Amino acid sequence: MTKKKLMIYTIAIILILIFGLSYSQEDVTTLEDSTLTTLMRPAVSFNHDEHNEKANIVECNVCHHVYENGLKSEDSSSEDMECSECHASKKVDDVVPLIDVYHKRCKSCHIEQKAGPVMCSECHRK
Repeated sequence: MTKKKLMIYTIAIILILIFGLSYSQEDVTTLEDSTLTTLMRPAVSFNHDEHNEKANIVECNVCHHVYENGLKSEDSSSEDMECSECHASKKVDDVVPLIDVYHKRCKSCHIEQKAGPVMCSECHRK
């Protein structure tokens, strides 16, 4: 192989890596909430759009729900809110605590659909 070909291949691989990694990082969503200041495990990160596409989730309120007068609103979505705006750190009335929300919402769906991670380290990666 000539030096010229080797240099072209090397530059091509470097460019693919640079653009590929920078593109993929933009798509990653990290589940964080300002009230969770002391974490026992790392926050969960995942590719939001890829997840929804694979799971065939079209409506945002499947995950980002809103309850009005005790009933889930089919027309509202909470994607611009932190979960802690409705879910406190401890159980208040009938509202599920914040940590339980993440675990029940995600894990129960993964179990129900027989797809996706269900063990702690599968979601909370270092």
